[in-house]
Amino acid sequence: MSHSAREVRTAAAAIASADALIFAAGAGMGVDSGLPDFRGNEGFWAAYPALGRERIDFTAIASPDAFASDPRRAWGFYGHRLALYRRTVPHAGFATLRRWRERVPHGAFVFTSNVDGQFQKAGTPPDRVVECHGSIHHLQCLRNCAGAIWPADSFVPDVDEAACRLVNDPPACPTCGGLARPNVLMFGDWGWLAARARAQEARLEAWLARVHRPVVIELGAGVAIPSVRDFAEGVVTHYGGTLVRINPREPEVERGYGVGLRDGALAGLAAIDAALAAG
Repeated sequence: MSHSAREVRTAAAAIASADALIFAAGAGMGVDSGLPDFRGNEGFWAAYPALGRERIDFTAIASPDAFASDPRRAWGFYGHRLALYRRTVPHAGFATLRRWRERVPHGAFVFTSNVDGQFQKAGTPPDRVVECHGSIHHLQCLRNCAGAIWPADSFVPDVDEAACRLVNDPPACPTCGGLARPNVLMFGDWGWLAARARAQEARLEAWLARVHRPVVIELGAGVAIPSVRDFAEGVVTHYGGTLVRINPREPEVERGYGVGLRDGALAGLAAIDAALAAG
């Protein structure tokens, strides 16, 4: 912990006076639940040693080309992640956010680059979530034959983790019978179907038009892929309100926009929650 008491009090005061909350979450939000954040090849290859042995980095496996060239290897990676996210228990910080959501007049909306579905698993209504990079819990046709997106519920991956390969059959497109892939925005991905994410964004925009004092609580969002940071700063710029940035490495906030806490998501939320309880 390296935040100051003043920073925590400033964040708590902003949240206490808000009429709406926005939880803007990056990969760091899942770290406290035990999920990897794939920060650099070393961390990625530690999680997937089979890919490390072949020097296959995250950008190479997380691509449509990987599904086209070696479907069982690509689904070995994504199937493992799907099973991991299904069994992961969201950390206590999600429950803290749920309590905060219930105390403000307009409730809260989630904007996340995470594809893991942890907010919904922790009780966030699905119609209050924007998944700007898609969701691993939904599928689409690799060839994009009909523009359809469907739930992955019926697909139960059997993965040889030592080899990072799918053992059972990969999911198939219900229209053409061809290979299905996750409805996730990958690297070099011109075929991602964005209709589901765009509908989520439209709901968020309609909600934002009704609020007056939003506070954006940004959690574990880095600068390497700045989707979440850009969104959080854009909300404060266009709608007013305050940014509370919780990040263990890059917590700085432009002067006048809000406050930064150099913390992991769970520790930062716990500190603010204690300040709120203390009044």
